[in-house]
Amino acid sequence: MAQRPLNLCERLYLTEVVKGIALTTKHFFVNFPRHVARGIGIKVGKGETVTIEYPEERRPFARRLRTRHRLTRRTDGSPRCVACMMCETICPAHCIHIIATENPDPNIEKMPKSFDIDIGVCVFCGFCVEACPEDAIRMDTGVVELASYTREGMIYRIDQLLS
Repeated sequence: MAQRPLNLCERLYLTEVVKGIALTTKHFFVNFPRHVARGIGIKVGKGETVTIEYPEERRPFARRLRTRHRLTRRTDGSPRCVACMMCETICPAHCIHIIATENPDPNIEKMPKSFDIDIGVCVFCGFCVEACPEDAIRMDTGVVELASYTREGMIYRIDQLLS
């Protein structure tokens, strides 16, 4: 089946361009008064405008969202981590680095001497949380602003992960 040749309007896409401009103009005139009202302090109903005024207004996060890592503590204040290296082993990005040392408590074999996570490399998959047998590492801090001016600033050490 042969295609029919396009006429001049179709070749210039004139009707489609006009439809696109009309749609954009409609959105502008519907949304602009809402943004002006919001700008001068008049509350506009939820869902009325698409823009989220970021620092003042934040989008609600899902409860399951994986955010910045943290290490949990025991009741005596020591890290719950036993340096089993399971999180380091399962990490697909290889961003967790642990150096183990002996624990002064005879009931616990090891503890981390250093526990570093390179957030700049992390893919936030959550495998480390699932692999941990001691529930020592979690990703439930709610912190999503993870910026730094240097690569070194993106590496979180054990003291930062415990706080």
